[in-house]
Amino acid sequence: MNKDEEVALFLVDDHQIVLDGLQALLSQVPGIVVVGEANSGEELLRSLEFLTVDLVILDVHMPAMDGVEVCRLIRERYPDIQVLALTMYDDLGVLQSMMRAGATGYVLKNTSRQELLEAIRVVTQGKKYISQKAKQRVEETTQNRPASDQPAPPAALTSREREILALIAEGFSNMEIGDQLHISHRTVDTHRTNLMKKIGVRNIAGLIRYAFRHGILK
Repeated sequence: MNKDEEVALFLVDDHQIVLDGLQALLSQVPGIVVVGEANSGEELLRSLEFLTVDLVILDVHMPAMDGVEVCRLIRERYPDIQVLALTMYDDLGVLQSMMRAGATGYVLKNTSRQELLEAIRVVTQGKKYISQKAKQRVEETTQNRPASDQPAPPAALTSREREILALIAEGFSNMEIGDQLHISHRTVDTHRTNLMKKIGVRNIAGLIRYAFRHGILK
């Protein structure tokens, strides 16, 4: 981190011991300033009304308002604030839900200090980051799904196909993808069918596996 470009960080977790650990880990890192912490989404949202924050490190599973809802509200109200999910859950559905809600990154709580700092660096630049352990879990979740022996390389995909594949991997429906790209959901369905044929998979899980393997993210 460059001290001349300090990152204002806000920490959110319903377990105080986790917040204490993150404070101890991050407070001594040049270029990072922890400007606040909260044990709930409601407390965070109140704090954001008067604090300048670049990045929220957000737990996913919290009582009352979970991380997915909190993330969605942050992105709606404060679009310049990035969200990095920090969670113990490596479930594909949880990952997709957070990315769909607007999270820029997803890191597991058993990650290394080095990877956490790398994730912070990447997401504060507005780029997506998914931890290696989370990617590995996606691979394990889908490894038994049928796929052809020789799928098409990413270079063989059109820019539109890559765009749609990235959105599929983030969990968006045909209708939602169509709305984002200003095309009909039937056109999206046609692209999805063509992607399956070109890549050599038979289902959405196969498309997701391919997207993660080849780093295709929106």
